[in-house]
Amino acid sequence: MNKRTFLKKLGVLGAASLLPSVHFAQSPTQKTPFTLPKLPYNYDALEPHIDKMTMEIHHSKHHQAYINKLNEAVADKKVDNLENLLATLTEKDTAIRNNGGGHYNHSLFWQLLSPTPQAPTGNLLSLIEKQYGDVAKFKEAFQKAALGVFGSGWAWLVWHKTTGLQICTTPNQDSPTMTNLYPQYKEHTILLGIDVWEHAYYLKYQNKRVEYLTAIWNVMNWQEIGQRLANAK
Repeated sequence: MNKRTFLKKLGVLGAASLLPSVHFAQSPTQKTPFTLPKLPYNYDALEPHIDKMTMEIHHSKHHQAYINKLNEAVADKKVDNLENLLATLTEKDTAIRNNGGGHYNHSLFWQLLSPTPQAPTGNLLSLIEKQYGDVAKFKEAFQKAALGVFGSGWAWLVWHKTTGLQICTTPNQDSPTMTNLYPQYKEHTILLGIDVWEHAYYLKYQNKRVEYLTAIWNVMNWQEIGQRLANAK
């Protein structure tokens, strides 16, 4: 698939369609309880690591499509908290699982990126060094897990008060917040999530997921990740 065809398909898609630090924009009407959150930076702010066009399509087309479909899926439900809704999903709740997961995951993902170069500090750095040796080895372990995702999905760093840090992956738009489907992550806190769907990197990196996963550390919001850990502890 060439770039022009890829963009054309994305245009069609857009037209058709575990902490409280994740901010979900919600409208006052039940018909459309969820709306697209604004990015905390401009579309071109993460260049050259993530290009402007990818960010704009990813946010305004893909994320918006998940929200549109999620609002349709919950049209006959009273929804006041997306995290609670996701935590109680069953295998039968396909539409909410896919689109609610897409909304939750992306709302978190945007906050975990920053145009300001950063590095892990404080308690987060201490935990990384304790469990992985150093930051470089942690990144290697995380990248290995992310590269191991077959097809589309996400790679996560979660924390538990007794087991500490853990790297894990989920398929599609699933996440550790779906604790009825993933009971092993009950009482875990999501610190970091990286989107490894091709739409997150195809325009700049084509099928070279490893290059995307190497570049994304340059725009990682370690301050947000550290704050999520502090809130959990």
